[in-house]
Amino acid sequence: MDQRPKLGEIPRQPMPERSAETRRKNFEEVFLGYDEETAVKESLRCIQCKKPKCMEGCPANVKIPEFIDLISQRKFLEAAKKIKETNSLPAACGRVCPQETQCEGPCVVGIKYEPVAIGKLEMFVSDYERKHSKEVVEKVKSNGKKVCVVGAGPAGLACAGDLIKLGYDITVLEALHVVGGVLIYGIPEFRLPNELVAYEVNNLKALGVKFITNVTAGLAKSFEELRSEYDAIFLGTGAGLPVFLNIPGEHLCGVYSANEYLTRVNLMGAYKFPEVDTPVIKHKKVAVLGGGNVAMDACRTAVRLGAEKVYCIYRRTEKELPARVEEVHHAKEEGVEFRLLRSPMEIIGDENANVTGIRTQVMELGEPDADGRCRPMVVEGKEEFIDLDAVIVAIGTTPNPLISRRVPELETSKKGTFVINEETCETSMKGVFAGGDAARGAATVILAIGDGKVAAAGIHKHLS
Repeated sequence: MDQRPKLGEIPRQPMPERSAETRRKNFEEVFLGYDEETAVKESLRCIQCKKPKCMEGCPANVKIPEFIDLISQRKFLEAAKKIKETNSLPAACGRVCPQETQCEGPCVVGIKYEPVAIGKLEMFVSDYERKHSKEVVEKVKSNGKKVCVVGAGPAGLACAGDLIKLGYDITVLEALHVVGGVLIYGIPEFRLPNELVAYEVNNLKALGVKFITNVTAGLAKSFEELRSEYDAIFLGTGAGLPVFLNIPGEHLCGVYSANEYLTRVNLMGAYKFPEVDTPVIKHKKVAVLGGGNVAMDACRTAVRLGAEKVYCIYRRTEKELPARVEEVHHAKEEGVEFRLLRSPMEIIGDENANVTGIRTQVMELGEPDADGRCRPMVVEGKEEFIDLDAVIVAIGTTPNPLISRRVPELETSKKGTFVINEETCETSMKGVFAGGDAARGAATVILAIGDGKVAAAGIHKHLS
């Protein structure tokens, strides 16, 4: 007999988190996780739809109702296995995916009540598996074919994970000294602890995936060499080239791209501050330009490094902020000041070329543009100056053209992304596939994982 409660009988279960005052002083993860009882209680809110709309919103095609049903039966390890049938990075996705616009957005329960906390449940089972699973990974017999994955970010890891299980000999080349791509260098420790990424990477190593770090494809290893050595190639090189505003003063000391700032912090041990000092400069008054999730990460990182004032400067209102509501809420709690309806005009410096402030133009919202967002309009004669010693530009990134410039046969878009067949992720060059930010521009982790899976299927079809 089904003992599930009636719809709406159980409210959405909040996940406990560290206090804002505690968070400001360290890089420990904000969320503390569900305990078993809370996870089961939340899982019982799922009504097990016959046509689950939640799955339609998941690029990795996770069998959401099935893994949640297993949680309700207290089969936590089985739930983790169910997720990993289609998603090899659940610990990351449970923490950083925008569930509110993907799986939780179309949740039927959410029509009348709050949607089921799918992301938090995914986080719970991935953490449970890491702590309790004793399963020994068995390698699949090799089929003799070799595939090179360029880039060890979410797209590359997903592609490698699917292909190794099909018997392919997989080698992943990574330009940096740590495997994980944006999961490691771009997302702060307080949102996604490095040890969780390392756990997933070690699982892939146990399956037989080979990782080679400090190798830049196109430089240390030419593309011609790769094509002659491997039967197929997947390009998951991300979008690590920062975009700037091209305003006066961006050359000054103390101006960073968010990409550079977060990479310095994540790869130079600054997340261990204050226990371990760091070579990253700890500024006192910081402005972050932009309103997306990367901007929130930069703001909150600056707070943790001891900044007395951190401003988020954005040219629209809070309603239009592209960052997740959860991230904005946490930023506010931690003391970030939002200077909305402000557009940067000039970064000011002293005689030694050090940042001393920023001049902004006051804006107002006009008519909606082609994307449906209200266009920011200048309010003539109204400006604002903010006293600063650092500016972090977080308005987006584009793919690094390192490979495309050396391989003109690879067709790219005006934005510099690889042009691919959406059904297979194959590029204009036969046997070469691409996905994630390298093919779609800066996007989400789960979309990159989805591309990696599509590419793996495309490569398998190509080599079969």
